[in-house]
Amino acid sequence: MTNFPYFGKYPHHLPIFPLKKFFNFHGSLSQLILLFHYVKSPFLIELCYFIIISLLGYLGLKFSKPRTHVIHKDLDLFYTSVSASTVSSMAALEMEIFSNFQLILLTFLMLAGGEAYISMLELVIATQNFKRNKLTSTLAMEQKPIQVELGLVSIENNKHSHECDIDHVPNVMVGYFNDRDTRLKYNSLRYLLYVIIGYLVVVHLVGSSLVSLYISFIPSARQILKPKGIEIQTFSFFIIVSSFANCGFVPTNENMIVFKNNSGLLLLIIPHILLGNTLYVPCLRLVIWLMKKVTRRDEFSYLLNNSKEVGYDHLIPSSHHCWLLAVTVLGLNLIQFVMFCSMEWNSKNMEGLNMYQKVVASMFQVINARHSGESVFDLSSISSAILVLFIVMMYLPPNTTFLPAWDHGNETKRSLMDCLVFSQLSYLVIFIILICITESKSLIEDPLNFNVFNITIEVISAYGNVGFTTGYSCRRQVKADGMCKDSYIGFSGKWSSQGKFILIVVMFFGRLKKFNMNGGKA
Repeated sequence: MTNFPYFGKYPHHLPIFPLKKFFNFHGSLSQLILLFHYVKSPFLIELCYFIIISLLGYLGLKFSKPRTHVIHKDLDLFYTSVSASTVSSMAALEMEIFSNFQLILLTFLMLAGGEAYISMLELVIATQNFKRNKLTSTLAMEQKPIQVELGLVSIENNKHSHECDIDHVPNVMVGYFNDRDTRLKYNSLRYLLYVIIGYLVVVHLVGSSLVSLYISFIPSARQILKPKGIEIQTFSFFIIVSSFANCGFVPTNENMIVFKNNSGLLLLIIPHILLGNTLYVPCLRLVIWLMKKVTRRDEFSYLLNNSKEVGYDHLIPSSHHCWLLAVTVLGLNLIQFVMFCSMEWNSKNMEGLNMYQKVVASMFQVINARHSGESVFDLSSISSAILVLFIVMMYLPPNTTFLPAWDHGNETKRSLMDCLVFSQLSYLVIFIILICITESKSLIEDPLNFNVFNITIEVISAYGNVGFTTGYSCRRQVKADGMCKDSYIGFSGKWSSQGKFILIVVMFFGRLKKFNMNGGKA
């Protein structure tokens, strides 16, 4: 985690404060703000953040009117909300049941849960608390001389002194603004925040506009949405937010399978998948470098040369590391593309596509395997060798480099708790075992749908916040159920309530995996 001035390093770093006085606020909003001010664990803050927005999303879905009048289980609605807020896109309900308002609600959940947006909020907190910490230290240094020289009453007697606004503090107490290094660092944090906001706004506006224009001018794409009652503007913004946040939700029941002939649309979406996740770090550094060349401001040079002091995780120290990361991303995608084409080129999935459409669709599918989870092919019909490769890709963190820039002399002593913490794979094995226990009856009665391999894909997909699923098919039932009806939901949508609850835990765990052993760095 970033070493922000506001954050502590471990969850147990909590200061002692008067709880009785704290709870006299009678549940007001200031109580919640004060609580987050004292809770200095980034893990607890983000966990509470995701739980809160997931609950708000659930309430929004529950009390808003859907497109259909079918009553859905509360657990499925909460499951969908968690999937959107943790950008996992594990589907327990068909997407076309949601009204236009509910699709917009899911869009904002995905936006609020995306890594770029979360890191922007962290930077806002870091910037504000950098100013607050500097003000506090300046007050502490200036307090004693003022008391001695003027014989005034101690400033400590003022119970509000620690909350002074910098705009109302005498000039003698804000001398740190005259410190060039401090001012440069503070301005650099602000400029970085502006760059990230601009990056988010430009990418989303340009992307949604281009997708909207494409659908408006291409009849084949427009005719897919019209019978489904999905508005073009809603679809365009939804798909760009989902792709950039690497969520994988699509407003259509069939995901992107219905658009596999629309190569132009797939090519518009592919850059947003990369810009929002695996190539976000190199692109952010490139934007800062361009701003430095254009503006020639010292703040951008400071950001490029002092990333550790800035403390922003996605601002890595060197351009060399950025190149390694970009090469790793392209190399992994190339390996997947070659294997996928060699094994699936003449498969049933490719029927009706010309060579150009096959290339674009294959490229779209393998790029989504890292984190996004959008599909143009039915995964249940893809060869097992490719699915195993996808499992590996889903497990890898977004900033994985296989040609790492070694950082010697950075060895730190590990605490007993660090030594006792399980590896990521150990946790995943435990989750898979637990789900096999909860779904043991289905594993026996419906082995073609419920098998350990399909469960493993679902768990790793939820952990990687990807959303790939093999789905569920009534045709694969060994004992035919006359009441069974195929629907466009994920495989986990057919699990028991206990199994879904475990997968909800997996989604939270995967979204916060960066706090556990560095997220399983390669």
